[in-house]
Amino acid sequence: MPSPLPRSFLALLVAASLQAAVAADDPAFDVPQWKDTAPHKSGLVPANGTRLNVVDWGGTGPVLVMIHGIGDNPHVFDDLANALRGRFRVIAYARRGHGHSDSPEGPYTLPAYVEDLRGVMDQLKIPKAHLLGWAMGGNEITKFAGLYPARVNKLVYLEAGYDWSDPAFVNKFLAAASSLGPEPAELRSIVIFRNWYRTAWLGPDTPWTPGLESYLRDGVRFRSDGLVQPVPTDKVVEALVKSLTDPPRDYASVKAPALVLYATSFFPPAPERPEADAAMKEFNAFMASFRKGSRERIERELKGAVVKDVPDRNHMSIGVRDPQGLAKTIGEFLK
Repeated sequence: MPSPLPRSFLALLVAASLQAAVAADDPAFDVPQWKDTAPHKSGLVPANGTRLNVVDWGGTGPVLVMIHGIGDNPHVFDDLANALRGRFRVIAYARRGHGHSDSPEGPYTLPAYVEDLRGVMDQLKIPKAHLLGWAMGGNEITKFAGLYPARVNKLVYLEAGYDWSDPAFVNKFLAAASSLGPEPAELRSIVIFRNWYRTAWLGPDTPWTPGLESYLRDGVRFRSDGLVQPVPTDKVVEALVKSLTDPPRDYASVKAPALVLYATSFFPPAPERPEADAAMKEFNAFMASFRKGSRERIERELKGAVVKDVPDRNHMSIGVRDPQGLAKTIGEFLK
């Protein structure tokens, strides 16, 4: 994989991973004093030598702990969590260096993130839980299930059935992401940036919700000049990108039943940007083959896994578009 990556590119990559867009003609979300009114509790929990921001949507039934991907924050699960809380107690947390969790000097490695998960469960007195990992969150749930099988009920891989340590995937993903931008002018205000992100990463037909706005607000800080400053920092992202070269996942060590959900594309089309659109098409073509190989490996090594495609979804829209339908699929597997 390319090394070292420019800090400016890292900042844009993180921003692209954690913002979401709202239509420019909807001013309801554009006020600086916007507040999250969704039912949940949020607070810092000591875990593994740092403090992690835990979001608890409550609910009844078995505990479901959800782990977001690189550059994201727990509010990416807002709408899905509210669709699941009638059957589960739903919890997520910001990984170290993300959202409103602490950003220690380090480490930002898979073993550290696994122990963070264990620390959260210990602090909240959760002896055993279902685990859901989105994207890079699949690393934690795989390793955790192998190390601590007695603490895992079932696993859900949400667009997480890929081994990010594969150099072919990492190199092509970073190259494709860099071609998306944004242009400097698209960073001048939160409204402009939202519209860019919605087109580039979600697709313009993905509905916008207050839950997605919470995700947006939790992942940025507003500068005095009106620009948005993404979280995590360049330093954290650089460490995370390096951690992608950790040893391959050991699916064979997982004994828990698993549901593996794949989107049918990774990036949405970008017809308004011909150069980026060409790059997206090239990456999506690569992903068709890589997804097939990843799926075959899952079916071979993760014994008994239930593998499904979610049609008309990409890597980011799979978890936020039609959360009720996704909750039904997950709930039926976990029951």
